[in-house]
Amino acid sequence: MVINTNSNAVEAASSLQRSSAMLSKSLARLSSGSKIINPSDDAAGLAVSEKLEAQNARVLAARTNTQNAMSMLHTTDGFLQGMMQTLNRMSELSMMTRDVTKNDNDKALYEEEFEQLKDQLRSVVGANTSPAWSADGEPIGTFNGISLFGDRGDLATVVGATGDQFMNIPEMNLKDGATYFAQLLEDGGPLSVAGTNTIAHLSSTIQEVAENRSQIGSLQSRLEFVNTQLTTQSQNLESANSRIRDVDVAEESTRLAKYQILVQSGTSMLSQANSLPENVLRLLG
Repeated sequence: MVINTNSNAVEAASSLQRSSAMLSKSLARLSSGSKIINPSDDAAGLAVSEKLEAQNARVLAARTNTQNAMSMLHTTDGFLQGMMQTLNRMSELSMMTRDVTKNDNDKALYEEEFEQLKDQLRSVVGANTSPAWSADGEPIGTFNGISLFGDRGDLATVVGATGDQFMNIPEMNLKDGATYFAQLLEDGGPLSVAGTNTIAHLSSTIQEVAENRSQIGSLQSRLEFVNTQLTTQSQNLESANSRIRDVDVAEESTRLAKYQILVQSGTSMLSQANSLPENVLRLLG
């Protein structure tokens, strides 16, 4: 028996310290939901997890870009749908003026409504400079300041997480003088409600707008597939990252119970080891 060095107590204290450290780590994992509390827990896994999180952030940003492009196309199609209704009414008015039972006053009323509908179409696409259209100021056919029907050029939308995958949204310039739409809205032009070529020109304009709507529909279809693809990619990245970083609660709870018992038993054994030198007193007594 020795007094100065209690080897049993030193060994019990060392075991208790290790068990307490593991208990603290298990508690931290369960409280945070992550099994990587410190980089030393899984250095390689942490590096992979960080890269997966960065990639997923880019995928989510690309999905947001895609959804914004879809919103712009939905807005554009909404305006075109309104234009179709307006053009159909203008075509109807032009046909009604050809009714032999209508007098000049009736036709004048048709002409007034026809011109008002022209101004409505101008307010959507904006004023043209040559020839001057009557609707001046900022057009209502915009999306976040981007002209939907003017000379804005094609728009390249990012549809991938790498940043170098693009989808082109072509320009839809209805103000271009070469379009039937722009010719219809010319001030002082021959296309009045009772004009000889008005119905034929309106039919061509309706066809032009319908083709634009068809083009938008194909773009929307592709963007919907892109959005679905990016959503699936993000879900897979999150699942892969979860397997590396997230704690298995059932498994960790089992470890917690184990270390709680070890700490309790270690504390009891340390108490017993500390009491062993007391037997020396019996020999001295």
